[in-house]
Amino acid sequence: MILVTGGAGYIGSHTCVALLQAGYEVLVLDNFCNSKAESLHRVASITGKAVPLVQGDVRDRDLLREVFGTHAIDGVIHFAGLKAVGESVEKPLTYYDTNVSGSVVLTEVMAEFGIQMLVFSSSATVYGDPVNLPIREDFPVGATNPYGRSKLMVEQIYTDVANSDKAWRIALLRYFNPVGAHVSGAMGEDPNGIPSNLMPYISQVAVGRREQLTVFGNDYPTVDGTGVRDYIHVMDLAEGHVRALAWLKNQTGAHVFNLGTGRGYSVLEMVRAFELVSGRPVPYLISPRRAGDVAEVYADSSKAERELDWKATRDIEVMCRDTWNWQKQNPQGYPD
Repeated sequence: MILVTGGAGYIGSHTCVALLQAGYEVLVLDNFCNSKAESLHRVASITGKAVPLVQGDVRDRDLLREVFGTHAIDGVIHFAGLKAVGESVEKPLTYYDTNVSGSVVLTEVMAEFGIQMLVFSSSATVYGDPVNLPIREDFPVGATNPYGRSKLMVEQIYTDVANSDKAWRIALLRYFNPVGAHVSGAMGEDPNGIPSNLMPYISQVAVGRREQLTVFGNDYPTVDGTGVRDYIHVMDLAEGHVRALAWLKNQTGAHVFNLGTGRGYSVLEMVRAFELVSGRPVPYLISPRRAGDVAEVYADSSKAERELDWKATRDIEVMCRDTWNWQKQNPQGYPD
């Protein structure tokens, strides 16, 4: 059985689908601070398999002891954490408490119960403002915001833990920009409040839920002045976790992998692609840059292709199509 912390969230729920379809048993731990239980009902509907849920916080040591003491857990995929760059600048202590302290508590309890296989949800923000592109795993790290620094701290903690005890098997997966939805349209990204990521904002504008998109900065040294990112379909990302889990069974130590497509698209290129797929206009307003943002980021994911036998296969048209399919079927997101 695999414990999936934050498993009701956007990436977590899609990874539950991929795990169940690959034959794993899954147990979800989630406190629903940025997710809804309905996502797990959709996972069950898609896979035909129930998803056991423990509602609670990853920082709750007593709860974690109860979870590990009650269930035969073989490994953990750790998604639980806060993830908005802008919010992290405003509330750094909240991010360090949740992301760093939560990871420490989880790992300590895993060690108590002899569970030493872990896949960690990290981020390309650990690279900060890269000097060269595409970004390889051996590039210097140096995050430019508290969110990124929290991920980098946890990566360092896990590396130190793996160095201290060779029984640990840890994959540190540096995501680029997850977008898209399950092909059924039954599952997708449903952030609480105003979206902090581009694609859900675009789709909510297209469906009429929001008036216009705010584009933060059009004076970057990029193709059209707007920020360029490596957008990866969430199901490609989910399948990357399944591959990492299988790979870890025959490994020791901590290992870093980029999960991206190797191709960057600007904000306005994403807007145009979405308009083309949806047939809906996406009006936008140009605003000043956000604190902590960088101009251009995209991955070299050849290490994951070589070692995990994983490669992103879904292109920008599929990303936009699946997002629109989700949003038009669920214009208000998941029901409460």
